[in-house]
Amino acid sequence: MPGVRDISAEAFIAAYASHLKRSGKLEVPTWVDLVKTGAYKELAPYDPDWFYVRAAAVARHIYLRKDVGIGALTKLHGGRNRRGNRPSHHADSSASVQRKVCQALEKIGVLEQTDNGGRRISQDGQRDLDRIATAVVEAVKEDEDEDEEEGEEEDDE
Repeated sequence: MPGVRDISAEAFIAAYASHLKRSGKLEVPTWVDLVKTGAYKELAPYDPDWFYVRAAAVARHIYLRKDVGIGALTKLHGGRNRRGNRPSHHADSSASVQRKVCQALEKIGVLEQTDNGGRRISQDGQRDLDRIATAVVEAVKEDEDEDEEEGEEEDDE
């Protein structure tokens, strides 16, 4: 059975984000349309569904590792801090946003806290993520089969 490791990050995150949005269980804070995702950013995200995408990315990251804290997630989602005419440096993303994403995923049972304050994937969460990964793999196979059939029809003509 294919798992999260077997498919591309981009495909999995898009599929899991749409699953989270469709299910309606993920509690999205009221401030998501106003907030920047880091102090180094100039503008808020353009994508109105960015919270679902971030939640999917966080869930995948924690699935691939055993125990992850908020600090590691802020480093992961950080970026380039443009400092005018001085050289750019890496800056961490907002810890509050990462914490709220983790808390929302904990409420729906995907993550659980560990003794040292980090987060890990729960049994239910692991099952959900594997199910989504399997669905993505099947969808890719169906697309490839359709493309092959179309190619064969063009060759016949």
